[in-house]
Amino acid sequence: MAAIGGRERGEIMAESMQGLKRSHRCTEVSTAHIGQKVTVMGWVQKSRNKGGIIFVDLRDRSGILQIIFEEADCGRENFQKAERLRSEFVVAVTGRVEARSGAENKNLATGAIEVRAESLRILSESETPPFPIEENSKTKEELRLKYRYLDLRRPDIQRNLILRSNIAILTRQFLAEEGFLEIETPTLIKSTPEGARDYLVPSRVHPGSFYALPQSPQIFKQLLMCSGYDRYFQLARCYRDEDLRADRQPEFTQIDMELSFVDVDDVLDVNERLLHKLFKELLGVEIPQPIPRMTWQEAMDRFGSDKPDLRFGMELKDVSSVVKDCEFVVFKGALENGGTVRGINAQGQGAMPRKKIDALVEFAKGFGAKGLAYVAIQPDGTRKSSFAKFMTEEQMDALTQAMEGKPGDLLLFAADKNKVVWDVLGNLRLEIARQLDLLKKDEYQFVWVTEFPLLEYSEEQGRFVAMHHPFTMPMEEDWHLIDSDPGAVRAKAYDIVLNGTELGGGSVRIHQNDIQSKMFEVLGFTPEQAEEQFGFLLTAFKYGVPPHAGLAYGLDRVAMLMGGCDSIREMIAFPKVKDASCMMCEAPAPVDEKQLVELGIEISDEADKSM
Repeated sequence: MAAIGGRERGEIMAESMQGLKRSHRCTEVSTAHIGQKVTVMGWVQKSRNKGGIIFVDLRDRSGILQIIFEEADCGRENFQKAERLRSEFVVAVTGRVEARSGAENKNLATGAIEVRAESLRILSESETPPFPIEENSKTKEELRLKYRYLDLRRPDIQRNLILRSNIAILTRQFLAEEGFLEIETPTLIKSTPEGARDYLVPSRVHPGSFYALPQSPQIFKQLLMCSGYDRYFQLARCYRDEDLRADRQPEFTQIDMELSFVDVDDVLDVNERLLHKLFKELLGVEIPQPIPRMTWQEAMDRFGSDKPDLRFGMELKDVSSVVKDCEFVVFKGALENGGTVRGINAQGQGAMPRKKIDALVEFAKGFGAKGLAYVAIQPDGTRKSSFAKFMTEEQMDALTQAMEGKPGDLLLFAADKNKVVWDVLGNLRLEIARQLDLLKKDEYQFVWVTEFPLLEYSEEQGRFVAMHHPFTMPMEEDWHLIDSDPGAVRAKAYDIVLNGTELGGGSVRIHQNDIQSKMFEVLGFTPEQAEEQFGFLLTAFKYGVPPHAGLAYGLDRVAMLMGGCDSIREMIAFPKVKDASCMMCEAPAPVDEKQLVELGIEISDEADKSM
C-alpha cells in the first residue's frame, strides 16, 4: 500500500464530526470564558512542537486562537495526533480556556488567553499549500488566483468579503426602511446597440437569435416605475464586455435603485443618508452632509476630470488670456486652433531633477500631450524655464502670478484642445500626488458631479452619442438647443465621486414620449430602429408614466474604497484577470461540438486560429 506523508493510506482517514458541535468561533472566545470548556474548529495556521508541549495557532474566518497540547491534559492518543498537525489541517478541538501562560500577544484579539486542549479530531489533512496563507501576501497574483480557494483563506481577503457582505446587508436594511421594494429583473434580455459591448447568449429554441446579459437593469427598472412600484432596488449582477482595469470586471454587482415622483435633490438626499449610514456604522467615519456639489464644467476646469480627487490641491489654472500675446509657438498655436493653455502648480517641487521632469513629460505624452512646458522657481525667486526665451520678463511675471507661483514651486503647462489639456493635466496632478504620497486611503473626500453634457460627439461614429444613456432627461432650460447646438445641452445627471473614483451615477429619466422619441432621433435612430430596439418601452410610455429618477453604485468599488484596497479584485470572491478569464476554473473554454450543433453555431477558421 502506497505511503502518504510517511504513513499507510489506511491510517490517515479523516475523522468525522460524530455529533461534535462548535461552541465558538476563534475570536469569540475571550477572558470572560476563562475556566469554561469550549469547542473550536478551523485550520492550523502553524504548529510548534517544543518537546512535551505543542502550540497550535488555530484560524477561522474570525481570527486566530492559540491552543496548547500537553499529554497530561489531552491523553497520549490526542497528543500523538497533535504531533502530526501541519499548516492547513482542518481540526476540531475541545478544551478549557485559560489566561495565557506566556506574555500577552497584543497583536491578537485573543492574545490574553489560550485553550488547553482535552481532545482533538483531525477532520481533514492538507498537502503543503503552493504559497503561505498569510496577510499581505507577496505571492504573485496569478498564482493566488489560480488557487483562489486558498487565497480566500487569507485574513485580509476574508475581512474584505465580510465588509462587502456587511455593506450589502446594511444597504438592504436602509432601503427597506426608506420604503424601497427589492425586485429582481431578468438577466436574459434583448441586446441594445448603445454603450459597451454585450455578452451574448445563443438561444437553442430560437435558432440564430441571442439573448444579451444585462449591462444594467435600466429599462426594466423604468418599466417598474411605469407599473407603480414607486421605489425599487436590487443588488443586480451586470455584465460588460469591455477592457478590464483595476476598478472594472466583466461581471460585477450594482446597488441599483429607482424612485418615482422625484427630482435631483430627492435622489441625492436619500443617497447621502445611505452613504452616511454605511461609513458611520462600518468604518466609524462621519461624512459631512450635505455632500459638496460641483458641475461637470467646474470639475473639468479645476481638476481636468469628471472624477475629481479632492484630497489635495494642485488645481488646473486657465492662463490662456495671460499668454495670448506671447511668441511661444506651442501656446500660440494651441490658442489659434481654438484650444487653451492651462497649468498646475506642484508646490515645493521647484528643485525636481531634470530627469524626473523628463519622466513627467513622457507620462503626459501617454495622454495625448505633444510635450510639457515648465517653470521651476528657484529659492531666490529666479526662474528656470523651457520657454522663457520666447516671452518677455513682464509676461513671465504675469504667468507666475496667475499660477500663484512662489519660490520653490514647479509650474507645468499643457496647450492643446480642451479635451487633451484636461486629460493630460488631470492625470499629471494625480501622478505627482502619487509620487508625493498625498493620496491617503483613510481620508474620504466625497463630491457630487452634476449637470453633465447630455451628448458627446463620437469622431469614430460620426454622430452624437449619449454620455450616460439615451433615457437621461435634458435640463429643461437647455432643451431648445437640441437641434441647433446639441453638444451644449446639459443633462439632469449626477455622479457620486469619492477620492477620484466614481462610486455610482444616475439621472432623472425621460418620462415624456415626445422627448424620448426626439432623443432617439438625435442619436441617429430612425423611428423604425427605435421601435425595433425599444418599442416595448415607448409603448409603455403611452399608458401613464410618473416622473422618475435613479442611481446605481458599483458595490465592488464601494467596498474597495471602504476597505482601502487598490483593486476590486480584492473584494470579489472569484474575479477575472485582465483578459476576462478565470485562472482557477479556466473559463472561458471550448465546448463540446454537440452543444454547438444544438445551438446552430459553427466556429470559423479565424476563430479557431486565435484560440
